[in-house]
Amino acid sequence: MKQLFAILLAINLTGCATLEIPDSFVYKEINSSTFKIASWQKISDRNQPFKVYIEGDGRAFTASGRVSQNPTPKGTLLREIAFGDPHANVIYLARPCQFVKDNKCSPKYWSTARFSSEVLTAEYEAIKSFADKEPLTIVGFSGGAQVAGLLAVKYPDLHIHKLVTVAGNLDVASWVTAHDVLPLSESEDLASYRDEYAVFEQVHYVGMKDDNILPEITFNFVKDSGNIRKIKAASHNKGWETAFTAIRQE
Repeated sequence: MKQLFAILLAINLTGCATLEIPDSFVYKEINSSTFKIASWQKISDRNQPFKVYIEGDGRAFTASGRVSQNPTPKGTLLREIAFGDPHANVIYLARPCQFVKDNKCSPKYWSTARFSSEVLTAEYEAIKSFADKEPLTIVGFSGGAQVAGLLAVKYPDLHIHKLVTVAGNLDVASWVTAHDVLPLSESEDLASYRDEYAVFEQVHYVGMKDDNILPEITFNFVKDSGNIRKIKAASHNKGWETAFTAIRQE
């Protein structure tokens, strides 16, 4: 019954059902002071660390290059990884306006302001709602890696002990330049906190066929190349299956 509910929920929110949610995960909407945040949570032992998966930018733009009206991701990559994670406490955390209806939403929050203070506040308060002083590992996919990094350097009370990125956008300015797109003028950039970020334990999974987050962006940002895991067959959203187990074990 729980699996059926989860599938129906996915149909209602995204228009398609492509992923079965395990019974161990419960869907919860978290009300922060800025946005409502969708999450799927598996919390089985509060004495154990928490592992949080932060979604990417989702469907920020349409195929024609216009800002979309709904940023809910069509792909299921990060949810697939999270739902198979064997750790005791695993939370998949969406970004603002993904999977939910929220009258505070505006297209700027998945375009120019996707890494704004309002977005960071929402993700921070969402995490604090289920993990207060427990140690955290945060896995950020695509733009979710930027969010994770900014949370780490700006909110030390989150007790983040490890950061893991998957096709992560760590340097917004370099990404903007590489794609010749308009700057994210209302967003922060982790590149401004490079030294503060460097002190965290971190691992970066890089798709060597990724034409969205070009591998060179990560290589140039990360100070210790020993923290980089190259996935030869992976593009931005596909070819990551060989890395699933390693990411889940982080």
